[in-house]
Amino acid sequence: MSISAQDVKKLRDMTGAGMMDCKKALMESGGDFEKAAEFLRKKGAKLEAKRADRHAKEGVVIAQVSDDQSRGVVVKLSCETDFVAKNEDFINLAKEFAQLALEQFPADTEGLKSIPYNGITIGEKVTEQVGIIGEKIEIAAYDRIEAAQVVPYIHMGYKAGVVVGLNKKGDAFEAPGKDVAMQVAAMKPIAVDKDGVDPSVVEKEIEIGKEQAREQGKPDAILEKIAMGKLNKFFKDNTLLNQAFVKDSSVTVGQYLQQQDNELTVTGFKHIQLG
Repeated sequence: MSISAQDVKKLRDMTGAGMMDCKKALMESGGDFEKAAEFLRKKGAKLEAKRADRHAKEGVVIAQVSDDQSRGVVVKLSCETDFVAKNEDFINLAKEFAQLALEQFPADTEGLKSIPYNGITIGEKVTEQVGIIGEKIEIAAYDRIEAAQVVPYIHMGYKAGVVVGLNKKGDAFEAPGKDVAMQVAAMKPIAVDKDGVDPSVVEKEIEIGKEQAREQGKPDAILEKIAMGKLNKFFKDNTLLNQAFVKDSSVTVGQYLQQQDNELTVTGFKHIQLG
């Protein structure tokens, strides 16, 4: 059958697929636009299966907060090449997914994939993009946070995204919140403070400290004390509020926040990066 250039353009606008792919899809579906879009998704599903073992280490990470700043999300949309990751359409698609995540606030990645997107789901849209772009595309990570005030930060070139939750809300806390979010991106803490560190990690660090002291010939009677000293150093290096503030190493992050407001602190953070 004859397929007009206008119909091809319409399907291209709907899906973002190449002109030749759109023409083939319309011919295969007898000119039915819904069937043609489904044809493209099936093509994506087949390619998705073939490329399942490929590494999608490139992509973009979007950190976004709601208008009232009470909610924040971080979404990582991965691809195989830097060329695709820098494409504006790819970046904008990730931003659209993040906006929908903010509105629906799903609990996990599977919930995010099931959110409706222009008549299909986000998961189906991702599959469609696999067929269109020809690379492994996936929502590789997603997380969310709620707080009195949530501040976002996207690291240069969408390489990492952070959302930080503060216990107080106000315009004056925007800049400190951004500073702390940048701290998270740079120093990669594992928890807000020592109380947030997984007990299994604490136990492992204590055992490592004891073993190191034992290898140095320290008496058994003081192994525990030495291990606890090393554990405190671990907390200082790896928990956000106890880390030296990158902009002024004479204070910790916790002390920096208290300089802004005696009661100001971090209630939580989410950090996702490429790789």
